Amino acid sequence: MGALIETVMGDITKVTDVEAIVNAANNSLLGGGGVDGAIHHAAGPELLKECAGLHGCKTGQAKLTGAYRLPCKYVIHTVGPIWHGGDSGEPEDLRNAYHNSLQVASDHGIRRIAFPSISTGVYHYPLEKAARIAVKTVKEFCEANPGQFDVVRFVLFNERTLKAYEDVLSA
Repeated sequence: MGALIETVMGDITKVTDVEAIVNAANNSLLGGGGVDGAIHHAAGPELLKECAGLHGCKTGQAKLTGAYRLPCKYVIHTVGPIWHGGDSGEPEDLRNAYHNSLQVASDHGIRRIAFPSISTGVYHYPLEKAARIAVKTVKEFCEANPGQFDVVRFVLFNERTLKAYEDVLSA
């Protein structure tokens, strides 16, 4: 049986039934706005200290830390691309952010993972394009690696984002 890929509206920092959440981080991994700031705030100062020792993260790559005060075990930090019109490698970088996050989870035996909508906030990636890449990448990874995940959940922060992901998932 393959992974259950699902969407919910909510706050990713409050998800209690996954082993890891994915942080849409910036290259420094030292906190920022949006999901990144919320995750750092909820996890507490220990997360910032651990992230400082990782020496940043390149766009499209992913790194694992503990979750500290969050209700899961791990945070997988990935850096999505800043939207510059789509001709500067943004689609490939976004695919890599999802793929590499799943690979890090798989490498660490994580079977239940939650993603935000990477790059669609302050990085201005067009929502519908990002949702297509996210869902396609997750489906392809799960098909190529059967049995690796029980649940891959997109935890989305508003109705518009939820609808964009649900439309792609049901297509």
